[in-house]
Amino acid sequence: MLTILGFTMIATFLVLIMLKKMSPIAALVLIPALFCVFVGKGAKLGDYVIDGVTSLAPTAAMLMFAIVYFGVMIDVGLFDPIVRGILKFCKADPLRIVVGTAVLAAIVSLDGDGSTTFMITVSAMYPLYKRLKMSLVVMTGVAAMANGVMNTLPWGGPTARAATALKVDASDIFVPMIPALAVGLLGVFVLSYVLGRRERTRLGLLTLEEILEPQEAETVLVAAGSGAGGSGPVDLAKKAVGTGGSGSGTDADAESPEEDDGFAVLDPNRATLRPKLYWFNALLTLTLLTAMIMELLPIPVLFLLGAALTLTVNFPHMPDQKARLGAHAANVLNVSGMVFAAAVFTGVLQGTGMVDHMAEWLVSNIPDGMGPHMAFVTGVLSIPLTYFMSNDGFYFGIVPVLAEAGQAHGVSTLEIARASLVGQPLHMSSPLVPAVYVLVGMAKVEFGDHTRFVVKWAALTSLVVLAAGILFGII
Repeated sequence: MLTILGFTMIATFLVLIMLKKMSPIAALVLIPALFCVFVGKGAKLGDYVIDGVTSLAPTAAMLMFAIVYFGVMIDVGLFDPIVRGILKFCKADPLRIVVGTAVLAAIVSLDGDGSTTFMITVSAMYPLYKRLKMSLVVMTGVAAMANGVMNTLPWGGPTARAATALKVDASDIFVPMIPALAVGLLGVFVLSYVLGRRERTRLGLLTLEEILEPQEAETVLVAAGSGAGGSGPVDLAKKAVGTGGSGSGTDADAESPEEDDGFAVLDPNRATLRPKLYWFNALLTLTLLTAMIMELLPIPVLFLLGAALTLTVNFPHMPDQKARLGAHAANVLNVSGMVFAAAVFTGVLQGTGMVDHMAEWLVSNIPDGMGPHMAFVTGVLSIPLTYFMSNDGFYFGIVPVLAEAGQAHGVSTLEIARASLVGQPLHMSSPLVPAVYVLVGMAKVEFGDHTRFVVKWAALTSLVVLAAGILFGII
């Protein structure tokens, strides 16, 4: 019964958000609460929710301060050269823009953190997509898939979890998988080329002169809507906040252009720019990312310290700091609220035992004849399972069971571990992954629209990785 209810709860959630019958936050909270009552454990709902919130609280804290940190870095102009460079490369060509999105997301993913990748990628690419009226779900889908492949880096999470769960060395898992993962990443680039050609056919090819219209020269890139005029999680098409050198918000914020007006260039005279501190900010960001990779401190602590330091150095006056925090408050509230709502979903799934029964049912229904092919089975199962459950649940709860079954038929633990990484391109768009809410929130894309678009392509990318792994004899 718990197995049926678990699958029904997930299916209900996905259908409702894809049909836009409920908002993701409402669906993440109300649907599991309702099913918790159906299971007969409504009295324990509070305990399940608190457990879920407790487990996700560090992630929520990391996202809150990461958004503030990167938002301020965008305000002060750290990423302006990147955006201008992308503009120069893309030349207002939708095909180049989509391919550039995939390349940028893959490169930034080297830091191992999905939220950081999505913040930087969307900050750089959103203005181009809006100005050319390109499909924003193409941007979110391509970024999520590129990050999903790169998420298999040893410091990204899944590989470390697989190594820990199966007591093997992470390098023994990852290094042999590099050819298969490289094919998967190449597949993402090819897909981005195809999607880019489709966008080029739909929109045509413009020149930079056509999109950089003089009357829009005051439009700038900032990380979030200003206090008075912000209408969404992130308004990337707002005028500079404040006047003069203070950077404080004014009533003029409410008169900034609507987001549909698009975006042309980065205002080189906006009040929040700090050109004299450019190299300090660049060094601080590089140091922060290095510390993350080396795990010198927990990521939430690093971003908390980084946000405090960058605010203090770039905006030493208290009114300016309050203005920056206010400018990014909408995005922080939206993303952290979504994370805590997801905590209800995961808390009920795990607390009621639904997720365990679902996993046991799937494993028990593997035909006996598939025993010698358990690596292939693991790869196939990783695609839906890492979408419907957390990486912790999959790698610590399911993979060891699959590894035991494989060993009984002569399949090595390392092959199982490598196969378990196959589903990551789809996993990064799972409703249980907090980073995806940063992606869709900053891009102003409905989560249901993103899901409807990306699932088929991400699943195909995962199958490409699996096929390459089998072809190369890795899995």
